[in-house]
Amino acid sequence: MRRFIDGEDRMQQALLPHSLEDYVGEENPVRVIEVFIDELDLASLGFSGMTPAATGRPAYHPSTLLKIYLYGYLNRVQSSRRLEREAQRNIELMWLTGRLAPDFKTIADFRKDNGAAIQAVCGQFVQLCRRLKLFTRAVFAIDGSKFKAVNNRDKNYTVAKVTGRMEQLDASIARYLRALDQADREESEVAEAKSGRLKEKIAGLRRQMLALKVMEQTVQDAPDQQVSLTDPDARSMATSGKGTATVGYNVQIAVDAEHHLIVAHEVINQGYDRHQLAPMAFKAQQATGCEQITALADRGYFNGNQVLSCEGTGVLPAVPKTLTSGNTKRGLFTGQDFIYDAEKDHYTCPAGQNLTRGRARSDRSGDIDHYRHLTACFTCPLKPRCTVKKVKRVKRWKHEGVLDAMQARLDRMPDAMGVRRQTVEHPFGTLKAWMGATHFLTQTLDKVRTEMSLHVLAYNLRRMITIFGVGPLMVAIRT
Repeated sequence: MRRFIDGEDRMQQALLPHSLEDYVGEENPVRVIEVFIDELDLASLGFSGMTPAATGRPAYHPSTLLKIYLYGYLNRVQSSRRLEREAQRNIELMWLTGRLAPDFKTIADFRKDNGAAIQAVCGQFVQLCRRLKLFTRAVFAIDGSKFKAVNNRDKNYTVAKVTGRMEQLDASIARYLRALDQADREESEVAEAKSGRLKEKIAGLRRQMLALKVMEQTVQDAPDQQVSLTDPDARSMATSGKGTATVGYNVQIAVDAEHHLIVAHEVINQGYDRHQLAPMAFKAQQATGCEQITALADRGYFNGNQVLSCEGTGVLPAVPKTLTSGNTKRGLFTGQDFIYDAEKDHYTCPAGQNLTRGRARSDRSGDIDHYRHLTACFTCPLKPRCTVKKVKRVKRWKHEGVLDAMQARLDRMPDAMGVRRQTVEHPFGTLKAWMGATHFLTQTLDKVRTEMSLHVLAYNLRRMITIFGVGPLMVAIRT
C-alpha cells in the first residue's frame, strides 16, 4: 500500500482552465501591492509615460512596472533580468501584472528614468503610516551603515593606495631584477627561457608603474583625492576591521522606536556621520508631522554645531558625548571631574576650588571661554594629578549649555542607547540580508538612492503587513 502523496498527471486535461485568482490566496502580500499602487496618483508623483503616444507600439503602464519592482524587492529579486524571468513563470507576478512580461531593458529603463518618482512613492507610504497614527510616540533612532557599491576595491584609488601599490611594484621589480641577474649567470636553455619570462614580467610591472603614475596625478587633481573607475560616486570608507575598507555608500536611516518603521532615509558618499544628525532628524520630523521628536543616535553623531542647529526646532537630540581626552591614560583628571555651576558661572575642581572665567577668550574665533584659579594651583596637593602646566585651565564652548541640556536629557533616559540599538540596527541587518553579498546593483549616487528607496519601501510594506495583516491593511489603504 502506497503511503505517499501523489501529484497530478502532467498530461491530465481539465474541462475548464484554472483561473489565476485560484492561485493567489486572500492573505497573499501581493494583494497589498496591487491595492497600494492602484491608490497612488502616479501622474502627480512625476512618473513618465502616463500619457501614451498617439503612434508607435503601445507602452506598458507605469503602474505595471512599479508593481513588478515592488514585488521583486519584497521577494529579494532586484535584478531586471531576473524580474523578466519571474514575470514569465511566477504565478503571483502573472496575477499582479495580468500576464504581462516586459523585457529586462524596459524594466531597467523604468527604474533609471523615474528615480525621483520612485523616491516619492516611498514617501507616500510613510504618509500612509502617518495617517494611521503610528508615530504618536515621536521617538526615532538614527544610524548609518556602509553598503557595498558595484565598484571593486582594486578599482578604487586614494593617495595612500596609489603610494602603497607603487611601493609594492618597486619591490617586485627589484626582486625580478635580482632573479634575472642570477639567470643571466647560468648557461643553459632553461636559464635562457627563465630569463625571457622574467623580462616579460618586468616589462609588465613597468607598464603598471606608468599607469599608476598617471593615476597618482588624477587622484591628486580630484576634489576629495579619491577616484573610483566603475562607479565614480562610490567612495572608500573605513570599517571596524583593522586595515579594511568598504568601497560603497553610507546609508542613513531614521527608524520609529515603536513600530520599527523607516520614516526617513538618505544615501551619501561620506564615510562619517558627524554632519548627519540634524538633517536626518529634520527629515524624520517632516515625514511624520510630529512637532516635537526625540532623536537617538550613537557617539559617531556627536557634533556641537549639529546639536545647536536642533535647538528651538522641536528636535530633541540624545547623543552621548565623545570622550577624546587622553588624561585618563596619563593618570590625570578629566573634564568630567570638574563640575560646572551655571548659576554662578564657575567650575569646581576635585580639590574644591572654584575656577572662574577669564576676561578674554582663549581662541581666535571667540567661541571658547577658559576658566582657571590664579593662585590655588601653586599650592594644591592634587596638582600632579591635575595638570603638568603652571595653572589648570578648563575650556568651555560658549554654547556648552545646549550640550549640558542634552546630557541631562540622556541622564533621564538610562535605556536610551539600548532602545537605539534595538530599533535601528535590526533594519540594517534585514536590508543587507535581502540585498545579498553585492548590496547595490546600480551605479552613481542618484541611481543608488532610487534603489535604496525601493528597498525601504519593501521593508516598510513587510512591517505593515506584520503589524496589521493583509486584509486590514488593504482596508486601511483604501480608506
